[in-house]
Amino acid sequence: MKDYAEPLARLIDELKRLPGIGQKSAQRIAFHLERSSREDAERLAAAILDAKDKIRLCSVCNNLTELDPCEYCADPRRDGEVICVVETPYNVISVEKTREFRGQYHVLHGALSPLQGMGPDQLKLKNLLERLKGGKVKELIIATSPTVEGEATAVYISKLIKPLGVKVSRIAMGIPVGSELEYADEVTMVKALEGRREM
Repeated sequence: MKDYAEPLARLIDELKRLPGIGQKSAQRIAFHLERSSREDAERLAAAILDAKDKIRLCSVCNNLTELDPCEYCADPRRDGEVICVVETPYNVISVEKTREFRGQYHVLHGALSPLQGMGPDQLKLKNLLERLKGGKVKELIIATSPTVEGEATAVYISKLIKPLGVKVSRIAMGIPVGSELEYADEVTMVKALEGRREM
């Protein structure tokens, strides 16, 4: 005997394919949706389809957008001489939350990971190189994650870009604000020491 009716089991299976959603979360969401009204379910389905139909990649920076170019690339107040390179569109939001960065972005849509089939050809690098050929860009800030894949991506991009005469910098990494030194691992501590600055 099956645990769930076929339509519910199918819904749970589809929800489990979403990032960060395991079996139990998928079950909770599925049962919540089942208890919801048909109108709620239709609104959710319509929002998903609307996003799939209307959201595209910006032709300049590869960020998700409804309009092309995106609002960051189209904003004349942003500094076109500085480009912040990030792995995902979500990372753009993280940088923007600081309200400090006024340059432009470039979204790679991944990081180098040969084991997962992500090589340089799978990253959105071609239009980055095109942007740099104009000579307007003075600095490239690499803001990839402090993971093995993110570090490999940063090193690869740095070696690719430096011959073009563009300054390449990497975001600082180390001890998070508000944490205790005793909980920092060796790699984090090394990065914190390497990224130190004069006071």
